[in-house]
Amino acid sequence: MWTEYFTPVSLEQTLALLAENGGRARVVAGATDLILELERGQRPGIEMLIDVTRIPGLDTIRLDPDGQIHLGPLVTHNHCAGSRLIIDRAFALARACWEVGAPQIRNRATVAGNLITASPANDSITPLVALGATVKLRSVSGERIVPLNEFYTGVRRTVMREDEMLVDIAFPAPPPGTRSMFYKLALRRAQAISVVNVAAMLEFEADRVKHAAVTMGAVAPTIIHAAQAEKELVGQSLTEEILVRAAQAAAMTARPIDDLRGSAWYRKEMVRVCTERVLRSLAEGSERRGYPEMPVMLRREHTWHLEQVLAEPLAHHSGMSIITRINGRTFTLGTGFDKTLLRLLREDVGLTGTKEGCAEGECGACTVFLDGVAVMACMVPAPRAHAAEIVTVEGLARNGQLHPIQQTFIDEGAVQCGYCTPGFLMSGAMLLDETPQPTQWDIQQSITGNLCRCTGYYKIVSAFEKAARSPELQAASTERAGS
Repeated sequence: MWTEYFTPVSLEQTLALLAENGGRARVVAGATDLILELERGQRPGIEMLIDVTRIPGLDTIRLDPDGQIHLGPLVTHNHCAGSRLIIDRAFALARACWEVGAPQIRNRATVAGNLITASPANDSITPLVALGATVKLRSVSGERIVPLNEFYTGVRRTVMREDEMLVDIAFPAPPPGTRSMFYKLALRRAQAISVVNVAAMLEFEADRVKHAAVTMGAVAPTIIHAAQAEKELVGQSLTEEILVRAAQAAAMTARPIDDLRGSAWYRKEMVRVCTERVLRSLAEGSERRGYPEMPVMLRREHTWHLEQVLAEPLAHHSGMSIITRINGRTFTLGTGFDKTLLRLLREDVGLTGTKEGCAEGECGACTVFLDGVAVMACMVPAPRAHAAEIVTVEGLARNGQLHPIQQTFIDEGAVQCGYCTPGFLMSGAMLLDETPQPTQWDIQQSITGNLCRCTGYYKIVSAFEKAARSPELQAASTERAGS
């Protein structure tokens, strides 16, 4: 899919590579969109990938002394969904990020990448426009700051130049008395693209709206403000009459099209319904209902920030080795630099337990652990395995003893055709490491990225519950609580 793969260790190296290689190079972090586009031939001429995931300090969320909240370019959707700063000060963004894909996707996909892909159905753009966000674009010739609502020129088109990298996302921390909400309408509960999404941020003074921002996605070529709805809200209390009028005004602003996910008429009506639901939640103070206190991440506690820092930049071309540790064993691979991690594991290492079901991040059959984080191997470029620690389903057992989740899959008859089983086992093992005593809701959230085509989820959930009660995991839970 690519002929050259670089892993720089600084922004300066990254910008120099972009300047030297122009349109044939692309920066990748999560790569969850770009890999699919390359495989489908939608990005002709891209020959070089520049992997910035080993540059330290780019995955932080911070509040600066001037009251601006900053997201680094490697901040993932799970970073935002679990950030106390984002949840407390910009809840609409946290909720939007939590609605993206599944835990394995949210562990890789960055908010910056979501913005750059520039689909009007992308979830994180809508609340960031409502928050008045800006993006900082940098190249070797300098940097510029662009308001997010001026960043887009059309569907999947932005003002970014080929030699620029998005290095920061910033927005003013909303003042006290501000509440926000995001609502997504999709064709299924998880792993779905928005049919319509709506974000609202309201600043209150007593019981009246002092400032209002209402934005909508998937109803126009770019994310748009419902300007008339905002006017209806400012200076008003959120009475039933105002909620209805504002929602109707939002629907009148939408400019949807017919497509496979819904007709233009349906979308326009759903804008009204969704906007009213958002505003009603804010009026009732119930906007956080259903949001977990501890969202399931499928990552170990110590993996929030980059730990595997490289001493020097790396280049992977034909014949250059990928040196990696898989299931506790070191492998030196002279092939596979130009494929996905899934294919490297299966074709070059011979570990066929990791399955290819969809090859587009939908089914979860290829779930593995990369540096302590559950990811979908079909969405990870193989060179990212260099100097990394990988665990596959073959590595779950220890000293000839099955992992509790493996044993309970046997005990409960959760293995059906078996094709999806490795992915479920990996998600289950990471969930039980992250949350030793999960609720049924936690279990359901942990497998939103895993599809069973035999439709037998009852036995799978039962196996998860039984594994959590196993003496081994109960002892580990007690030990962790004591420490």
